Amino acid sequence: MTAPSSPNPSHTGSSVAAREHIVHPFGPLYDGRSRVLILGSFPSPASRGQAFFYGHPRNRFWRVIAAVLGQEVPATIGEKRAFCSANRIALWDVLAQVDIIGASDASIKNPMANDLAPILAAAPIERIFCTGAAAGRYYKRLIEPALGIPAEVLPSTSPANAAMTFERLVHAYAPIADALLRQ
Repeated sequence: MTAPSSPNPSHTGSSVAAREHIVHPFGPLYDGRSRVLILGSFPSPASRGQAFFYGHPRNRFWRVIAAVLGQEVPATIGEKRAFCSANRIALWDVLAQVDIIGASDASIKNPMANDLAPILAAAPIERIFCTGAAAGRYYKRLIEPALGIPAEVLPSTSPANAAMTFERLVHAYAPIADALLRQ
């Protein structure tokens, strides 16, 4: 007699990664001068490990945003914080908690949104940008109806979006510079 097969792939010897329930492990980055809010979907395992945004070494966010603003690429978390403050950039993620497999936005189930109200109350945010289609989709579904503020969706800087060249990303992110450089 054979044992019945388990509905749970982790019990079958399968190499399928398990979905984890994860609560966002760090807070937003902003100050009273922030004018642009840039939202990702949810931090990758690398970002969660660093407790900071866009932490995967192959994520191009910091290179792209520095190029768009004509500045040096910040290397350390301290430099990245100072870069955002000096350029009046706020960073956060659309989602507060998810059930996810690894870093795959496509695997997200049961998303719960972050509350953006404290940022919007404390800072004169003029524009909101989402980095990637998933961030844009979750923002539109979970946050925009309550806030009534649309967000501009930019291409993902993730290494998973390898088809998008660095040059095309810089061009796509130019509206951030326009928003920040406008007086």
